[in-house]
Amino acid sequence: MKPPGALSRRPGEPPLIKGWLPYFGVAFNLQKDPLGYMKFLQKQHGDIFTILLGGNYITFILDPFQYPLVMKNHKQLSFDVFSRKLSEKAFSIKTSMRNEDLAHDLHVAYQLLQGRSLDILLENMLQDLKQMFEPKLLKTTNWNTAQMLTFCRSVVFEVTFTAIYGKIPAGDKEKIISELKDDLFKYDDKFTYLISDIPIELLGNVKALQKKLINSLTSENLAKTQEKSEIVQRRQEILEQYLVQDLEIGAHHFGFLWASVTNTIPAMFWAMYYLLRHPEAVEALRDEIDCLLQSTGQKKGSGFSIHLTRDQLDSLVCLESIILEVLRLHSYSSSIRFVQEDFTLSSENGNYCLRKGDLIALFPPVLHGDPEIFEAPEEFRFDRFIEDGKKKTTFFKGGKKLKFFIMPFGFGTSKCPGRYLAVIEIKLLLFVFVTYFDLEIIDKKPIGLDHSRLMIGVQHPESDVLFRYRAKS
Repeated sequence: MKPPGALSRRPGEPPLIKGWLPYFGVAFNLQKDPLGYMKFLQKQHGDIFTILLGGNYITFILDPFQYPLVMKNHKQLSFDVFSRKLSEKAFSIKTSMRNEDLAHDLHVAYQLLQGRSLDILLENMLQDLKQMFEPKLLKTTNWNTAQMLTFCRSVVFEVTFTAIYGKIPAGDKEKIISELKDDLFKYDDKFTYLISDIPIELLGNVKALQKKLINSLTSENLAKTQEKSEIVQRRQEILEQYLVQDLEIGAHHFGFLWASVTNTIPAMFWAMYYLLRHPEAVEALRDEIDCLLQSTGQKKGSGFSIHLTRDQLDSLVCLESIILEVLRLHSYSSSIRFVQEDFTLSSENGNYCLRKGDLIALFPPVLHGDPEIFEAPEEFRFDRFIEDGKKKTTFFKGGKKLKFFIMPFGFGTSKCPGRYLAVIEIKLLLFVFVTYFDLEIIDKKPIGLDHSRLMIGVQHPESDVLFRYRAKS
């Protein structure tokens, strides 16, 4: 419920754009062309303004030099309030979100997505890929035709689930993985509605899907998998320590699984899509991979004979640049905070009064699409993040060096804890596909974005794309 008078602008508040529809506000303009509409509002109203969107008043800060204001005022601008509300509705994580000790212990456990634990996850993913592709594809050099997004969904989901939640007994594996994957993506298709104020009960079969997914990830069902990752084992210990109900534990696993795959898949899709449309990028990447294999004394023989460490993958600057460029073009993740009290945001460009109960957001696509920072920002340039053979980390706007120039994973307390896993997984998959397969795109038409997710994660393509692949002879 909004404070009294929230429908009109008060003195000292940012410009207010309500649109012509009650409740929905500017939702339709924003969904049609989020980046174009935001740039239009920026031109009209400056770098700070408030919009009405799905019953929420959201104040956007578009000047990257003002981003630190959100971190600086963390007491008044809370990420926890926003994430708690989202977790409760989207994943049915309820009482536990209000337990600070539990939240703290789960947060500390995210360290198991870095360092040595990440090395183990990478090794497991490499073995899973070997088991997935070696029997099927390396015995034949016939072409296989597939839909690219569907292909990425299958590969990423199976590799991620197996690496994190463990191996499913052979006889049940295909059925369990397939059903879980299909249910999760049916649910994910409705995710935008889940972050609105529309009750979940009014969203068709979404509540039933949510219950089914939670039930499939309870302690009882997960006990059937073997060789779980360190992070899942640690999370299970913590959840059992604090929670009584197995369904509440299942809800936490559901949220964790959703976060582990739903952005990696479209990012993987776009990386493959751009690679296959840009032969010069494939050539540069293959040269880089060949140099690495030569320097480590490895040969591309038949079968998955290659061993890769995280340091080796991270040394591939062309590979990293391709992924960063994909995220620059298609990550629409917004950093959102809840305004806990009426207060004045003091910036270099003036002071702005913010209201308790509203939201404040950063919208990085405006930064990522700024021609002053990135030349021809609408183009895919595989080497955009390479300078003198090394990773480029220096970008400028108005002659001033930017602290934030690419933000696909949020920032501050809301920065995605799984970002290292997501990036290393995409690197590994691209490495394997480019090394072991011939790949060709069949649909040559350019593909636009499906903007139904608005400010959530990596945007999906508006349609799938046919491609073909075969094992290298």
